Amino acid sequence: MEFFIKNPKRNISHPEIVDWVTTEFIKRTGVVFRDPDRQIRQLAQRGQLQKISKGVYRYDPDFVVNRELEDFTAAQKTEILKRDNYRCIVCGRGTADGIELQVDHIKAKDFGGEATIENGQTLCAQHNFKKKNYKQTETGKKMFIRLYELAKSVGDTDTQKFCADILEVFEKNNVNGHIEWKK
Repeated sequence: MEFFIKNPKRNISHPEIVDWVTTEFIKRTGVVFRDPDRQIRQLAQRGQLQKISKGVYRYDPDFVVNRELEDFTAAQKTEILKRDNYRCIVCGRGTADGIELQVDHIKAKDFGGEATIENGQTLCAQHNFKKKNYKQTETGKKMFIRLYELAKSVGDTDTQKFCADILEVFEKNNVNGHIEWKK
């Protein structure tokens, strides 16, 4: 925050802040700062920075919104994992396959998603990473495209038709048209 406070109301690109933070951290502590990217994202998630575009942040003291982002409790995580049968809801792989599972907010915390059982889902680490902070409809459309392609590759016409029907609803309502679906 020190760098952003010294540079208020200026759009600052990710490399500029990472370079400064890394250099300063080494000067002050003598060790390398391992994950400045995550820390910058957390500042934006908490409302201390505005995310202008991908990799560009801005500190404006007039628009700082301190918000508490809810994490799932251990009991909620256990309940969500159990409900989803300890399997990723996207690919179906799970602990029995040696896959690391994570409990994820369906509606991202950044977009006001709460830590409730209903807003939780089980994802493998790979799919949780891919989801990032996509809006729910983007994540859903991508999931159905992936499932459609998988069904097509194994000749599962029933699942393929099911996914096609859903993806046509996305198209009919012009939802996430920037995500292309190849029929």
